[in-house]
Amino acid sequence: MEKGTLVEFRVQGDRRLGVVDRPDGKTRWFVVDERGQSHSLAPRQITYTVNGQTYKPSDIDRFLAQVKPYLDPSSLEVAWELLVTEDQTVTPSEMANLLFSESDAFYCYAAHCLLSDDKLYFKQKGDAYETRTEAQVAERKHQLEVEAQKAKGQQEFLARVDQALKGEAVEWQRHDRQRLEGLEKYAALMADIVRMGVSFDSLSRAYPPPAPVLETMTMLGRSATPQGAFQLLVDLGWWSSNENLFLRRSSIPVQFPSKVLEVAQQRLDLPPSDEDGNRLDLTHLKVYTIDDESTTEIDDGLSWESLSNGQECLWVHIADPTRLLAPEDELDLEARKRGSTVYLPTGMIPMFPEVLATGPMSLVQGRVCCALSFGVVLDQTGAVAEFNIHPSIIKPTYRLTYEDVDEMLELGVEGEPEIAAIAIWAKRRRTWRYTQGAISINMPEAMIKVKGDDISIDILDDSSARQLVAEMMILAGEVAARYGQTHNIPLPFRGQPQPELPPEQELILLPAGFVRACAMRRCMPKSEMSITPVRHAGLGLNTYTQATSPIRRYSDLLTHFQLKAHLRGEVPPFSAEQLKEVMMTVTSTTQEVTMVERQTNRYWALEYLRRHPEQVWQVTVLMWLREDNNLALILLEDLGLQLPMTFKRDVNLGEQLLVKVGLADPQKDMIQFQEIIYQEAVN
Repeated sequence: MEKGTLVEFRVQGDRRLGVVDRPDGKTRWFVVDERGQSHSLAPRQITYTVNGQTYKPSDIDRFLAQVKPYLDPSSLEVAWELLVTEDQTVTPSEMANLLFSESDAFYCYAAHCLLSDDKLYFKQKGDAYETRTEAQVAERKHQLEVEAQKAKGQQEFLARVDQALKGEAVEWQRHDRQRLEGLEKYAALMADIVRMGVSFDSLSRAYPPPAPVLETMTMLGRSATPQGAFQLLVDLGWWSSNENLFLRRSSIPVQFPSKVLEVAQQRLDLPPSDEDGNRLDLTHLKVYTIDDESTTEIDDGLSWESLSNGQECLWVHIADPTRLLAPEDELDLEARKRGSTVYLPTGMIPMFPEVLATGPMSLVQGRVCCALSFGVVLDQTGAVAEFNIHPSIIKPTYRLTYEDVDEMLELGVEGEPEIAAIAIWAKRRRTWRYTQGAISINMPEAMIKVKGDDISIDILDDSSARQLVAEMMILAGEVAARYGQTHNIPLPFRGQPQPELPPEQELILLPAGFVRACAMRRCMPKSEMSITPVRHAGLGLNTYTQATSPIRRYSDLLTHFQLKAHLRGEVPPFSAEQLKEVMMTVTSTTQEVTMVERQTNRYWALEYLRRHPEQVWQVTVLMWLREDNNLALILLEDLGLQLPMTFKRDVNLGEQLLVKVGLADPQKDMIQFQEIIYQEAVN
């Protein structure tokens, strides 16, 4: 190649002109550009050679100025229309003659620039260019239009992101929402850190980002990892910094489908005719509903009645949601899909639409309500002597909290002797269950509530009122199961195998109280569901089913469907095999609900502790998790929380000590405590 030849080459994709200076070895050439910079080029790096004369680097700017007026891409369309019918190729020199009727060097280079940059009419073939067909051009125009629209959409999205990052109000578009929803799914993978016990780095390697997520994160200059996506959503105000990833990662529906809401409103406006037309009128009874103050789904009430024969009858009234739905209808199938109401520190996700669950399905004070009432006469030991079950109508008299009932029992309120009578029978009943082998394990339980940015943790007391209600609910469950067993009705019976508790001589070696209870709890097998009666060892009952929360638990709703059909003289809607199939689905769903509830509670417990780094907590060493590593389970007594702690010294089970939080990271499910030595605590 002659010294002074003007050539085109590319630097990081950009077009550049340079003048050949001298050889560089056998095949390469040194080329000097208009800035005086030298480049060593191989022949394949040279994309065009300007023929006809020699140049100096200082000539390049003047040459480009001559070329510039002829770089009009629209001129190629005219040339293409002339050439497309002839189906021929064209060189830059030929194109210069066609477009400009000239073939000087700068005209030819202008034609080369037009052809090499063109993505619509011509495609390169060797040193020449061939025309695209009309169909190809039409398709290319469409592609370019799509790309242009995409680029425009990206720029508009970036502008809205910039607004959001500045804290300004943003009206997100449909395509924006699709992008953000993709980020949501990817960010929710962070929940797997807790589920799988993996690190952030391992999580990112295990779950590379989908293409749309990668595109969005790259476009915004963010790290394309689950935690990067999470932080972006928080920065945009799309998520809170405490977003419930466990819930998002689950299959639990948060919103009701519009069709289900429409059906719920129809049932509210036009209730279906009552299939149980011969309901027992119990509106003369004083009915107490007892719940936490925040409870909105009120599904049980209690009464006491003195019978003419001198006996006393306990009534457990249960809400009757089946009054408003039928097996396999929209409301039933939606409730089955949910499995149960989900209780989270931030609020609940109901099993039924709220307009029904807190309205006509609930036992509302002062309102005549449909119920399924269990009337029970106990013998003096607390065993069931007689029972009957009736679809009924009742009129709840008082809506009480557990604290109200505790106060009434403590003060002995003379105006409400029914409460005192129910409490006496509840104690007698509890004693009877213990004689039947019931096992009581009392451990403090934390109740975590989140309102706005405030977190509160209270210990759920095993008070007299709670014991009273629990005993009456267990009683109704036994009666429902006994009725099903007597009449051979398939029900979702619940049982628990007999636990193999540690021998008495081993238990007595453990500190009494929480440590011993913890050791016993570890031996308790999980409860199980069956379509035939099975003993529940923990409750001390030979047969048992849950029937007292049909608004909140789908298995209880199944019990109601089956019992009410039999009471009407009809065949129960679910055969044994059908019931078994439904129960399998519901059990799987409720297990997921339980897991999400547990994980969410733990998250907020760690967040609470993170916010109190200077608080000194008294803890009890409950049990060893890995004794060889000094890893134990501790109980924070003031909060009812059980968490792991690694000790730097030898400690004993049951030992009480003081700790502070060293590190708490709820997103990574990490908690570390440090022991406070007594002298330090005193100082």
